[in-house]
Amino acid sequence: MLTQLLSTKAINTQITGSKVAPAPHPVSDQFGAIAGHVGLVATEFSYRKDEEIYGEDEPAEYVYQVISGAVRSYKLLSNGRRQIGAFHLPGDVFGLESGAAHRLAAEAIIDTSVRLVKRASLEKVAGTDVQVARRLWTVTASELHHAENHMLLLGRKTAMERVANFLLEMDRRLAVPGMMALPMCRRDIGDYLGLTLETVSRALSQLHAQGILGFSGARQIVLRNRQRLHNLDT
Repeated sequence: MLTQLLSTKAINTQITGSKVAPAPHPVSDQFGAIAGHVGLVATEFSYRKDEEIYGEDEPAEYVYQVISGAVRSYKLLSNGRRQIGAFHLPGDVFGLESGAAHRLAAEAIIDTSVRLVKRASLEKVAGTDVQVARRLWTVTASELHHAENHMLLLGRKTAMERVANFLLEMDRRLAVPGMMALPMCRRDIGDYLGLTLETVSRALSQLHAQGILGFSGARQIVLRNRQRLHNLDT
């Protein structure tokens, strides 16, 4: 039902470290149709860079939305490697699970603030309000669509096609078209695309040499030729 949720230990925390729990407030219009229900209460938490939001197999009791910063959801594989399933950027809802526990873990990529709502309250409202139910269905369908595309990317595309696909995705999702201030590092990108750090760096260098993109700082990428990048992803 809902993507990725905050751990019980975080909710029980009053003010410890970077976990800060301000007074609850009604859910804002960022939750679309859900906002109209004054019975729903949201709480905000802040996390420092690389801090865990919830772990794999922890109870999925809350639904989250990124207010600022960025979140990665990932699974540690049996060989010790990490597979990132998704990056969640400001406005994204995550923590929607079909079962009682989280399938993946979630961490703040940079200093991040999230808003959370109790899953049980949300599901109760969805059971009586068709607009809320539709909203949750839309979020769930979007998650499924992303997962299908990600599976295709990992299984059928070359390293260069994967990097091109990722850059086009970030260009669509980040606030300023053509200028990508990436919150994630190249190792994160590699773990998302199923590539090594060296392969990601080599692909980015090749794209820079071809005049398709430029660099403005460690994680600032300027997209100079979107069409040529798109052609590499077909």
